[in-house]
Amino acid sequence: MAGLALRTPNQTHRVLTADDMEALAIGAWILGTGGGGDPYHKLLNMRQLYAKGHTVTLIDPMSLADDACIAVVSNMGAPIVGQERLSDPEFSARPVRMMENYLGRKFDAVMALEIGGGNGLQPMLIAALTGLPVVDADTMGRAYPEAQMTSVAVANLKCFPFAMADIRDNEVIIPRAESWTWMERISRKACTEIGSVAATCKAPRTGEEVKKHGVLYTTSKAIRLGETVLEARKNHTDPIEAVLGAAHGKRLFAGKVVDVERRATEGFLRGQAVIEGLEEDVGSTMVLHFQNEFSVAFKDGQPIVMTPDLICALDTVSGEGIGTDVIRFGQRVTVLALPAPPVFLSPDGLKAVGPGAFGFDIEFSSVFEEAQS
Repeated sequence: MAGLALRTPNQTHRVLTADDMEALAIGAWILGTGGGGDPYHKLLNMRQLYAKGHTVTLIDPMSLADDACIAVVSNMGAPIVGQERLSDPEFSARPVRMMENYLGRKFDAVMALEIGGGNGLQPMLIAALTGLPVVDADTMGRAYPEAQMTSVAVANLKCFPFAMADIRDNEVIIPRAESWTWMERISRKACTEIGSVAATCKAPRTGEEVKKHGVLYTTSKAIRLGETVLEARKNHTDPIEAVLGAAHGKRLFAGKVVDVERRATEGFLRGQAVIEGLEEDVGSTMVLHFQNEFSVAFKDGQPIVMTPDLICALDTVSGEGIGTDVIRFGQRVTVLALPAPPVFLSPDGLKAVGPGAFGFDIEFSSVFEEAQS
């Protein structure tokens, strides 16, 4: 099948280049579905780290030993706060060191909780400083706002321990929680109290768990998606069409943003963006709802796409992803849908991340159902 392959054959270890980081930032921002945090500041950090001689090695998840210990990392909080609190590699690495001290052992590798947005680059910052390799996988295949919205939560793997640090001298370890939902509630409350942004290290995963329950080869997927956009810009071709072809996506709507309403509440960025149709969509209106990420899109009052399908708003000219924290009046945007990882299309997956999980009384219907049948 043409498009983005999810695996690099016969290549278990790969030293990423500075150009790979540029492409990763673009691809991760698209896969972020509006969330995960703007990767730009972390990309600036990576440029500086590479200029100082640091490098990052990406490893095939299937090469992991079953008993390998993997750090699962992310920033937690409302994306808009990240525009004020700039990214810092040392800050990102603190929860990993906290978790190692708590466990009494060193990690063998680091992995993104979510490939989407700035969190797709979070393990790169940590790897550059610590020398740990980065596993070519995550637990979402995109970005989602809550702890129970992961492939490992759908598989009901252990949700603890959990480590969190802020930019001051506050460190939090949650040694145990009853469930993923309780872990989300407790950690979100702590995150809100320290300013709605924190670096975290989630429950460690074994190599066996990553291989069985991770969403595999998503880092290399994001890099290749970014390379596709960069190639289209270089050749003066349409980057939107390039993304659609590479990621097997569907174009849903194109227009101009005419209204944005957003608010940071309880550690989330919630709201909606209204897009007035242009060209073939003239006369129609799309409303994009979001909780950190885009969750459901309505066209002329009817739901046309919803999570777990990936809802991606891209700059119509550049193909750059647009986050819920930066979408603004007057932007020309094209809204695409990309296919969801299969784990989230299962009954347990839909319970965790379907439209009902975001407060919508809508039965899930995928825009890709015909292709999947």
